[in-house]
Amino acid sequence: MRMPAQMQDYPGTTHEMVPRPRDRMTDYEGSGLLEGCRALVTGGDSGIGRAVAVAFAKEGADVAFGYLCEEEDADETHRLVELQGVRCVRRAGDLSRPEECEALVAAAVSGLGGLEIVVNHAGTQYQRDSLEDVDDEGMLRLFAVNVFAPIRITRAALPYLDRGSSIINTASVTALHGSPTLLDYSASKGAILSFTYALASSLADRGIRVNAVAPGPVWTPMIPSTFDPEHVEGFGSRTPLGRPAQPDEIAPSYVFLASDRLSSYYSGQVLAPVGGEPGLT
Repeated sequence: MRMPAQMQDYPGTTHEMVPRPRDRMTDYEGSGLLEGCRALVTGGDSGIGRAVAVAFAKEGADVAFGYLCEEEDADETHRLVELQGVRCVRRAGDLSRPEECEALVAAAVSGLGGLEIVVNHAGTQYQRDSLEDVDDEGMLRLFAVNVFAPIRITRAALPYLDRGSSIINTASVTALHGSPTLLDYSASKGAILSFTYALASSLADRGIRVNAVAPGPVWTPMIPSTFDPEHVEGFGSRTPLGRPAQPDEIAPSYVFLASDRLSSYYSGQVLAPVGGEPGLT
């Protein structure tokens, strides 16, 4: 299915997208894989973050999520999580600001009583036609959200994580092969992969696993709010599968990495749901 040309103001909202993303995990049935766990998901209001929050809830986890400012999308995620009979905590804030990173972790710990799972998913991107178009102000904000915030969030959460806990970072297919129109974004996601590898080694003796998910093109509000309409049209059609992923298709990767029962021997690994592109692991 080719996506129609469209555009939104940043950061975008789910209800304005055509077609609407599949991000509610409607057909997903949990099996108690995360029973008794408490999870923090940044960027949890929509897209992959929403699907992850709902999937975790369906697996029995209490969920806290952060978001920038999209109250309507956040309301829907909150509702979907609480429908599963678990606790839900949310906080709006700009994670480019160090104090907001610490405040989000504090809100999650206070509301849930602790943490076992941290998902660093929030991110931003800017379409750039060439390196000359990468300005310092935008680049610094992008790295503040995509790189510094995950490091700060994880640093603030570490005192609450015990053996068996899981940290999951969201990277991107662009970290694996780059993108000529997402130059600084590709670099930021490459940094996330390096951070994942290094932190996995650092925390191995504490029994805390650190992994990453590097998705290919996924149909989320970030696409029409950061790309021009021509780029949005046909988004994801060049993958071997001929389409972008839906958030519901990506969230199970996070469930797998969050569950100690399923992935206890996985650390410093990258799952790459990239629509059939060969050689990207």
